[in-house]
Amino acid sequence: MRFGLVILPQFDWPDAARRWRAAEAYGFDHAWTYDHLSWRSLAGEPWQATVPTLTAAAMVTSTIRLGTFVASPNYRHPVPFAKELATVDQISGGRLILGVGSGGTGFDAFVLGQEELSPRARFDRFSEFVAALDRLLRFEQADPGAGAGGIDFEGEWYRAVGARMVGAPAQTPRMPLWLAANGPRGLELTARVAEGWITTGAEGLEPEAWWRRVGELVARLDEASERAGRDPRSLARALSIDSSGRDALTSAAAFEDAVGRAAELGFTDVIAHWPRASGVHAGDEAVLDEVASRLPALR
Repeated sequence: MRFGLVILPQFDWPDAARRWRAAEAYGFDHAWTYDHLSWRSLAGEPWQATVPTLTAAAMVTSTIRLGTFVASPNYRHPVPFAKELATVDQISGGRLILGVGSGGTGFDAFVLGQEELSPRARFDRFSEFVAALDRLLRFEQADPGAGAGGIDFEGEWYRAVGARMVGAPAQTPRMPLWLAANGPRGLELTARVAEGWITTGAEGLEPEAWWRRVGELVARLDEASERAGRDPRSLARALSIDSSGRDALTSAAAFEDAVGRAAELGFTDVIAHWPRASGVHAGDEAVLDEVASRLPALR
């Protein structure tokens, strides 16, 4: 089992730096931040930008992997975003994991004056966004002479003419791509193109029903992998263990219970949130200290 920690981008530097350094010192395998312009009940609170946050985190750590939890096409174009990601990956020494989702229907979906999309349109945009990022981050060039040697693509949602990714990827063939998906089409896409899967389960369920639903999603991913001609075990599987309606870091016992249940379902990775002082994901950092001391025994 590998362990991840979400550090919400709410803290000024160097207070944020303390958390990123601590996540590495605690022995977590990866640390993440949300890729939103603001988020739900925290929309009126400080909220820093994702890419600068990960860049700064890369500069104050040396071994822990860093990731987006998760990026979306709601307000991004794949060409500049791929360039930013590749730069962070180079600065970090090849430690970036790219978590990508289809994009929610909250603030981010409308802040630029966008019209509301149907679930089908959101998935079609997501699929095209992922395909473009996949190609760009591999630094795959067009045929000689096409687009002056750059990367060309044209779809319903995105277009690029001679886009350039100068240099070579810090990770080969590109940084790991982990897709957040719960629906059938998203699971099929994950099985075809991704190195990892991220799930938060289903919203609005009581804890036991939530765990049952997570088990059903695991079975559906296995089936999608087999249809894609892929060994289901070749995918990293990350579960947000704070999504069941009870934060995993309320106590060390709660964390261990969630880790055990995730392991039984075949997850390779679990992700919890750094405890906040109040409100959503509120908790005591002393619990995080205790949990960190137990990580070696839980692996």
